[in-house]
Amino acid sequence: MVDLLRFATAGSVDDGKSTLIGRLLYDSKSVFQDQLESVERTSADRGDDYTNLALLTDGLRAEREQGITIDVAYRYFSTPVRSFIVADTPGHVQYTRNMVTGASTADLALVLVDARKGVIEQTRRHAALSGLLRVPHVVLAVNKMDLVGFDQSVFDAIVKDFADLADEVGLTDVTAIPMAALPGDNVVHRSAAMPWYDGPALLEHLEQVHVERDHGETRPARFPVQYVIRPMSTERPDYRGYAGTVASGTLRVGDHVLVLPSGRRTTVAGIDTADGELQQAVARQAVTVRLAHELDVSRGDLLAAADAPPQTLSVLEATVCWMADTPLRPGAPVLVKHTTRTVKASVSALHDRLDVTTLARGPVDELGLNDIGRVSLRTASPLAVDPYAEDRTTGAFLIVDAVTGTTLGAGMID
Repeated sequence: MVDLLRFATAGSVDDGKSTLIGRLLYDSKSVFQDQLESVERTSADRGDDYTNLALLTDGLRAEREQGITIDVAYRYFSTPVRSFIVADTPGHVQYTRNMVTGASTADLALVLVDARKGVIEQTRRHAALSGLLRVPHVVLAVNKMDLVGFDQSVFDAIVKDFADLADEVGLTDVTAIPMAALPGDNVVHRSAAMPWYDGPALLEHLEQVHVERDHGETRPARFPVQYVIRPMSTERPDYRGYAGTVASGTLRVGDHVLVLPSGRRTTVAGIDTADGELQQAVARQAVTVRLAHELDVSRGDLLAAADAPPQTLSVLEATVCWMADTPLRPGAPVLVKHTTRTVKASVSALHDRLDVTTLARGPVDELGLNDIGRVSLRTASPLAVDPYAEDRTTGAFLIVDAVTGTTLGAGMID
């Protein structure tokens, strides 16, 4: 499999997220010549006295006009070592839901801090969301070091402030890198302007950070069934396979598995791919699984390790980030989309709302746009779930409008 790192950027407006990503793309030679020429022309038209690499990522017209990122924008680039998917999330407070979207599948969160401003309220918000979403790795990117004279004492003070914050919100793996994205110091190449820093440049760290263990290969196997394959061909008249992506753990031929929510037991008879049969498949691998027994298995079912199954619940206690303009209130009928299964549900209780800046929880009558709070949901049929803290795939779900199909919120099972 291609070694892939997903990371999300977070920072206040004007902290330099777009410039940083543009610099990463440019210095890693991931920009086509016509793109660069377009950026050079636009920079000149805007009166910039330099090539504004932020324009490589500010692709939408409205974003360009305002000079900010509005929606989550995904960028892709590769080096000889690794491929990357970057979720460029907006910096404004009102776009909290966008950061949740971008960071929910990230292996790493890149939290930018302006060296002149230090740790501010938005930094606390982004650190708290990274902790809440259980992002395994965090890079504290102290940007604009050129504007503070590349002063080590400024960097050290910010690192200390952030370390206290990281402890508070439960971030366990934080790497701090001083940089200046505009001239490119410590972004792709190590900077001679900061000889006191002996750590890696940002791209070096992104290439080296170990994420395999975070994909859950050592956890109990979980395989949401996405599609039932029955070719009905003369060559394979009896073939029945279950296609999907291994959510976590390792699935091996001969493993005993449970089919949930029915609870029937069987063993894995074979694992197929377009390139041939496998003896095992690991997390994030898309495969087709054959089972030893003829069981009623359909889309939405979950194959799980028989010796360590998930809980099968009809009442979910969860933390929800509300993403809709219409508030969430008790009694609201919704759909819950969990892995490949979608069921009817209703909100049975709202317990509290979290202030992601102070981490204080308080009573609540409703959750408004961008609010985060603890809720109880009753589903019409049971779901096989894990706590989000143990599994970010089987522990997460979406709340969907039953009429329009619009995503209303994102949930993490307690």
